[in-house]
Amino acid sequence: MKISFMRKAWFLWLLLLVTALSPLAGQEENPDSPPQEQPSINWDTYVPDLYRAGDMTFGISAGVMIPTLYTGKGMDGNSSNIGPGGVLMLSYTYFLSPHWFMGGEVEPMFAGTGGGNMIYIVPFGMHVGYQFVIGRFEFPIRLMTGFAPQKYLEKGYFGWIIKPGISGFFRYDADWSFGLNVQWWMLPQWPKNGKDVFGNFLEISFSARYHF
Repeated sequence: MKISFMRKAWFLWLLLLVTALSPLAGQEENPDSPPQEQPSINWDTYVPDLYRAGDMTFGISAGVMIPTLYTGKGMDGNSSNIGPGGVLMLSYTYFLSPHWFMGGEVEPMFAGTGGGNMIYIVPFGMHVGYQFVIGRFEFPIRLMTGFAPQKYLEKGYFGWIIKPGISGFFRYDADWSFGLNVQWWMLPQWPKNGKDVFGNFLEISFSARYHF
């Protein structure tokens, strides 16, 4: 009886041991199966998704303004005495699709004259455009039209502006991109004295955009 009881005890102990070790045995890796790699994001080569309808950006730009060409009766055959100046632009853009966009902007400009005075122009209006995306580089082509209040000494003029431009941006991360703008300002003036003037400026500015 004693021997039979000891055999039953050993049998139960071995059964419990096998039952306890069986889950651990199931967790062992199969040496013939390929190792499982955890997915990871390489932030050095991160490429953002294309834009979607409803995406928005807010941009700030600063740069130089270079007078280029003046024509019209008001010039009397002489070139303008306006020198290079500075610009600061604030812009908002709303994407209608992954490439098409529209928005608004304001861009104050100031420049000195040959007589030591200052001229101020504050264009504001709407822009539309199309953006190409190549990897982390973005190239928006845009056309802005609106109004441009102008001030020189005691003289003022409220005129029209057309401003085509192209930019190149590098998408730094999901929130920010940085780049360069090249824009052409066209400023017609039709004063009451009949001395029409058509001024052209070249803008080169650096820009930062916040994406949200």
